[in-house]
Amino acid sequence: MQPDFIRVISANKLSNMRKNAFTLAFIAVALLGISVTLNAQQGYKHCSTMEHLSYLQQQDPDLINRMNAIEQQTATYLQNHPNPSRSVVTIPVVVHVLYNTSAQNISDALIQAQINQLNLDYARLNSDASSTPAAFASAAANTNVQFCLAQRDPNGNATNGIVRKSTTTTSFSDNDRVKSSSTGGDNAWPAASYLNIWACNLGGGLLGYAQFPGGSASTDGVVVLYSSVGSIATPGTATPYNFGRTATHEVGHWLNLRHIWGDDGTGCTGSDLVGDTPNQAGENYGCPTYPLTDGCTATSPGVMFMNYMDYTDDGCMNMFTAGQASRMNALFASGGSRTGLLASLGCTPPSAACSAPAALSTTAITNTSATFNWAAATGALSYNVQYRVAGSATWTSANTTATTYGVGGLTAGTGYEWQVQTVCSGGSSAFTLSSSFTTTGGTACTDAFESNNSSGTAKTPALNTTVTGLITPSTDVDWFKFTTTSPNTKVRVDLTNLPADYDMILYKSNATSKLVTSASGGTTAEVVKYNATSAATYYLKVYGYNGANSASQCYSLKVATSSANFRETGEENNVAGEKEIALEQVAVLKLFPNPAQDNLNVEFISETNSQAHMAVFDMTGRKVLSADKETSEGMNLLNFNTSNLTKGNYIFEVQSNGEVMRQRFVIVR
Repeated sequence: MQPDFIRVISANKLSNMRKNAFTLAFIAVALLGISVTLNAQQGYKHCSTMEHLSYLQQQDPDLINRMNAIEQQTATYLQNHPNPSRSVVTIPVVVHVLYNTSAQNISDALIQAQINQLNLDYARLNSDASSTPAAFASAAANTNVQFCLAQRDPNGNATNGIVRKSTTTTSFSDNDRVKSSSTGGDNAWPAASYLNIWACNLGGGLLGYAQFPGGSASTDGVVVLYSSVGSIATPGTATPYNFGRTATHEVGHWLNLRHIWGDDGTGCTGSDLVGDTPNQAGENYGCPTYPLTDGCTATSPGVMFMNYMDYTDDGCMNMFTAGQASRMNALFASGGSRTGLLASLGCTPPSAACSAPAALSTTAITNTSATFNWAAATGALSYNVQYRVAGSATWTSANTTATTYGVGGLTAGTGYEWQVQTVCSGGSSAFTLSSSFTTTGGTACTDAFESNNSSGTAKTPALNTTVTGLITPSTDVDWFKFTTTSPNTKVRVDLTNLPADYDMILYKSNATSKLVTSASGGTTAEVVKYNATSAATYYLKVYGYNGANSASQCYSLKVATSSANFRETGEENNVAGEKEIALEQVAVLKLFPNPAQDNLNVEFISETNSQAHMAVFDMTGRKVLSADKETSEGMNLLNFNTSNLTKGNYIFEVQSNGEVMRQRFVIVR
């Protein structure tokens, strides 16, 4: 058996699981043998394009006729061009960033990384192209479709191709509200000239969706979860969907590709309308081992799970086929529904003589002031400068004829970003990408515990007292050690006043076995509770998620003990921003990954601290694996070594608190 680990996930985390690297792929099964497959990865619902298509068809009954006409044009093109010689099509892209929190206001650099990944994937220049199995390598193709961030907006003005809008909407769905300013989103740029990509927070675990050719111009484009935006070189945070392949997949739909298994049938009757992709029974998740076969393609080389139009992890996708490329290119042939993009000026700056400034730098940084500097641009009459607190909605603007600009009235210990734009006689350039800096000073705080960067150097905080600490630099980790005494054996730890996205983990006395993890998003306060029945020694790890840190602002930490249980019902006073666990929002028992190979994760809720009996039965009813595990009140996550189980179907059983829970899972080899 692998060591068990148990963790509590906040209600906030259950609705936005960007940071917990779980694969919530599970098969819910009744004991009578009736099963419903509910595949999902890490709480994500992948792609909702087909559901969105059904929604659009209800709103627009004529849509099906327009899509049929596009299919007829595509079929004619494919018949007349069995081996087409394709010229490169470059599509101007505008990215609409809709953000409710600073974390959702993704950076210019991350957006550019996404565009880079699209270009690599669609040109088959992706760094993982060599991972395509040899049996499929001959089918893999350069689509000859490329992308650029727009440099000219619909009015002919310079742009950087990024529109940012603060929204009061906490999350969007696949109902297109993100595509309209009147419903908290942002209106589309003309579909005949631009690919619109909306990056936002999507609810319900949705990763993205797209509109097929033929739909309304006002909603044409692609919607992606903000944390999926990125590239292999510069990942986002929606692990394992953080290499930018959500956009690659959704843009594929926008270019008339279907899911590789086909969405128009069941079993083996579905078709993706492409001749060089193997027939496939359904979607694949995780990172399967090649070759993978199913009931439709039962022999080697098997199914093409590494195709961008499947549902595998970003790190396991690496190819389009020549047949898929031909379907895309039909859109840009004579009579194709996206030929207008060929005449778009979106990738051409409005005035080549008015270039954006370069060589940006920030000097003379103090608690309240800084000086912005840049190199002179050809044809400049003056420069527009704008700056703001990093991630905020409002810019402060100014104009100057110099190549330097000083600002004052800043807040100490605060991060800022600034941009500059060239003003010429014939117009203006786009604003530069943001340059960032942090003012000095800030509220003084004391960290008396350094160095405590390992469990071996863990420091002991006073119990039931608020202490402060710093996480800096990005590699810093703070370890604490404390011991409870009877009868005050119940533990609650609050991590508050967070300057950045910090998390914490409570360990058993060996500092290796996790008891509880708190990993809420952003600067939401973290809390862990462990209602033990006997005195013990614990270790606590405080760290910044993905390198988050602050050299100027301390966090606050309080380790509280009590003889009474710390409850999840809200009976005691909560710290500001704390998200209590919501039992009704979580499935009773989850197994993942499913299918599994050498390890199986078991997730369930226990109403009290108790001991649970776990057992695995084969389909004859024979018990093949069992163990007793200590569980804690709240969400529990246990890991089991299943490497000794043979390929086949099994039942996992949990007996806890007088309740029996069962789920079926599959072992693949």
